[in-house]
Amino acid sequence: MKKNSGPEAPKDPVAKRSSFFIMFESVMEASPRSGGKPSQDIFLEGRLADIAQFTGGVKDEEILGLLSNCGGLRQLVHSIGVSVKTYKEVPPAVDFVLQNWGKTNKYESGTKLRIPCPSDGTEILIKLEDYAWSPDDDIPGKFAFEFEQAGELATATVIFYLHDRYRMPEIAIEPPVAFGSNEYGEMIAKSLLCKGNNKRLKAAIEKAKRGEDVTIAYIGGSITQGAGAKPLHTKCYAYKSYSLFKDMFGKEDGSNIHFIKGGVGGTPSELGIVRYDRDILRDGAVDPDIVVVEFAVNDAGDETKGKCFESLCLNILSAASKPAVILLFSVFMNDWNLQDRLAPIGLHYNLPMVSVKDAVVEQFRLTKAEGNIISKRQFFYDIYHPTNDGHTVMADCLGHLFAETDQSVENPDDIITGKAPVIGNEFVGMRLLDRSNCEGYAKIEAGGFLETDSELQMAEMDDHPYGSKQFPHNWMHSAGTGSESFRMTVCSKSLILVFKDSGSSEFGNAEIRVDGHLAKVADPHEVNWTHCNAVILYQEEVSKEHQIEIRMASGYENKRFTILGFGYVS
Repeated sequence: MKKNSGPEAPKDPVAKRSSFFIMFESVMEASPRSGGKPSQDIFLEGRLADIAQFTGGVKDEEILGLLSNCGGLRQLVHSIGVSVKTYKEVPPAVDFVLQNWGKTNKYESGTKLRIPCPSDGTEILIKLEDYAWSPDDDIPGKFAFEFEQAGELATATVIFYLHDRYRMPEIAIEPPVAFGSNEYGEMIAKSLLCKGNNKRLKAAIEKAKRGEDVTIAYIGGSITQGAGAKPLHTKCYAYKSYSLFKDMFGKEDGSNIHFIKGGVGGTPSELGIVRYDRDILRDGAVDPDIVVVEFAVNDAGDETKGKCFESLCLNILSAASKPAVILLFSVFMNDWNLQDRLAPIGLHYNLPMVSVKDAVVEQFRLTKAEGNIISKRQFFYDIYHPTNDGHTVMADCLGHLFAETDQSVENPDDIITGKAPVIGNEFVGMRLLDRSNCEGYAKIEAGGFLETDSELQMAEMDDHPYGSKQFPHNWMHSAGTGSESFRMTVCSKSLILVFKDSGSSEFGNAEIRVDGHLAKVADPHEVNWTHCNAVILYQEEVSKEHQIEIRMASGYENKRFTILGFGYVS
């Protein structure tokens, strides 16, 4: 709550304060929110010090430590400068939101400020001493930019101005990325980790040149979904690399080249293999010629440590149409990915592999004078996701593979998939089972899981600017549906349960039993945001009949729990 009047433009003394960027000309896109204005959220929990380090160039350990909690933030920061610029002749209304997570009730008991902002690029100043702060404040939770309409675009800059005792060196604004320069091209060329057997990819290229229909598909996590790109549906690496392929090889206007995108935030290949038929093959309606697989930063949560990734690749490769598989290794801001685990799979089957990590990480460490092409601040939107420039780099890495393959001599023989696996192939043949297709394969008694949950994780599929609900054919328990267990009889050699994570206190734990034995207690607050969570219930050598029981755990009988679906191997 403001103690005095509204925000003011910064005066000369503030301009002289030491400061650092938290956001610099970041592109915002207003996404629809249930029960609130369309907004772009920037989550700070556990990330603010990393953001300050990589965006603001902060190296001082004392300053970074103060950013870990609300008390430290107020000790460090005198005021916050916010500037927003939209792209309309008549600037629309924009609110800047600062929300702290609370100690008692994480999302409700902390301070929440909502500050109207001019949207013509004028900076407003939020003096922290002018506001009353909740004594229950714990850690900085998020920033948000709220708009009147979904789809609105803007650029935003957020600066922390520091109290007098704290000093920061002034950071020079970097020049734009020199896309198209020789140096840029040399950086992109480093991404070609392995050309692989090119027979399938060259076949797709030649097919495109002849004017025949060619479909290029993408499956992965939030980077493939397009997170960080604004607008997401046309500036993401997937759409940009599809556009490159279309421009390079499409006939005439390129209308013979088709685009399928199945990226879903926060999901590893353990879930990707369950949803491949639905999200890429569209239950048999689509037969892709090229599939780009991007799970190099999501598979830390894969229980199988690569078995699902290898099985997914084999599922794709074994299709009668012989699609090309390209492995794409994206990277986090801390230079980490799982390339060391997953690249041996690509080498084993001689698959084309593209490493964004190999392209950018080495030059991240250089100054502009030493040969830096794109900085981390320019590449990353946050500590996980690329900016528009970062997505362009990723697309150009794939474009380099396309061009190199086109110019190479075709391999005479196809890849060999029938060899012993590197990590494991136990999940080859995985299929999705949900409320829409369970009849005839599984016997199900829904018990108290009678309702259908409609508040689901959303993901923008293909080139759509809107989100699609994930796993809409589900079974949900609620307080009014009774205490009876969900029971399923199914014949399979492996089974994956997909259930909903939620930040809502209305959801509670459920016990999962396999053949009468407790296999797992599923906690829908493990991730604590609306999200699809895949867990293995069993994995065996041969297929046999199993009895699955899911019931609310003791003390959670009046809570909600959503079974999104199952993945099974017959």
